[in-house]
Amino acid sequence: MRPATARTSALLAAALLAAGSGCASPAGEPGSGRSPGAAPRPAGESPKAVLAGLPGMPPVLDPDDLYAADRPGQLSPAVKDFPSRIYVPNSTSNTVSVIDPKTYKVIDTFAVGEQPQHVVPSWDLKTLWVNNNRGHTLTPIDPKTGKAGKPVDVHDPYNLYFTPDGKYAVVMASLDRELVFRDPHSMKVRKTVPVPCYGVNHADFSPDGRYFIVSCEFSGELLKVDTAKMKVIGKRKLSFKGAMPQDVKISPDGKTWYVADMMADGVWVLDGDRFTEPKLMPTGKGTHGLYVSRDSKSMFISNRGEGTVSVFDFPSGRLTKKWKLPDGGSPDMGGVSADGKVLWLSGRYDSEVYAIDALTGKQLARIPVGGGPHGLAVYPQPGRYSLGHTGIFR
Repeated sequence: MRPATARTSALLAAALLAAGSGCASPAGEPGSGRSPGAAPRPAGESPKAVLAGLPGMPPVLDPDDLYAADRPGQLSPAVKDFPSRIYVPNSTSNTVSVIDPKTYKVIDTFAVGEQPQHVVPSWDLKTLWVNNNRGHTLTPIDPKTGKAGKPVDVHDPYNLYFTPDGKYAVVMASLDRELVFRDPHSMKVRKTVPVPCYGVNHADFSPDGRYFIVSCEFSGELLKVDTAKMKVIGKRKLSFKGAMPQDVKISPDGKTWYVADMMADGVWVLDGDRFTEPKLMPTGKGTHGLYVSRDSKSMFISNRGEGTVSVFDFPSGRLTKKWKLPDGGSPDMGGVSADGKVLWLSGRYDSEVYAIDALTGKQLARIPVGGGPHGLAVYPQPGRYSLGHTGIFR
């Protein structure tokens, strides 16, 4: 992912954002999110450009910080009464372990479908979906009770995302080589999009929601997809031989994209608007997951192959720390606690979960779970809506 073009933008009222969402960029490219209009502003404040969002998308709270809704304790009314839990999909045990973060103890374990990969919060925050990849089902969990419901038939659900307007769920059908747009509640198919790569798995959306970038693990490629048209509009082969891109995350200011690569042992830095050649930032062996801190200043990068977590500083654009797990480990996917104090990561090859102090990097706990723990969800988390994966909230 590459540093993007400079962007200044301001917030328009929700109604004006929705009405102006059809504005094109100066170059006419979907997703650049630039409009010639100016937002209302207090006297003396400098004018800024308007961010024209995808129709129906909630207005951006702060164009300079896409994660402004994710501050500590800023829970939506939809989730404020949910108990705080860590939901861990155990991909080789075909179970989900439920951890109480206060006691660091597993308080429940229940069976799901074959090879659960990720636990994904729905767009409306009311449901957690377990992606049973080889079982070809999604198991719903009620986060109010922590109990699983009746599975829904969905083919090859390796990962799951939601468009920013809440209109569609997007299933990453990795082996089917498809992006499948579905109803976000019933999961009925609305459109199937074949993709020109192998192993679609992770994604994130542009600030205006008009496009998203997808990693293709098995062919070492990235895709750019027009959200409204549900169409692939760009493809790029990564320059590292044998590249295996994983998690995808956009910077708080919306200018830069980051893609973890477990074989290149680093993070690709990308200009999403221009979709030009990315540059590799080495971080550690087996780079895998990317998680933004609650103050939007840092990004935690899990290096699964060496048992470390790198810390990237957004303001300076550089790596500032590397934390090593005592006794090693295989930190993979996870999330940050609602108060921002704890980073939770699954230990993919060690049947355990790590709780890490998000300020010091000190290991707080190693918790035994089932086999092959993968995309765990920390829930609830702050935010107005979910874009999917283990929790991308805006």
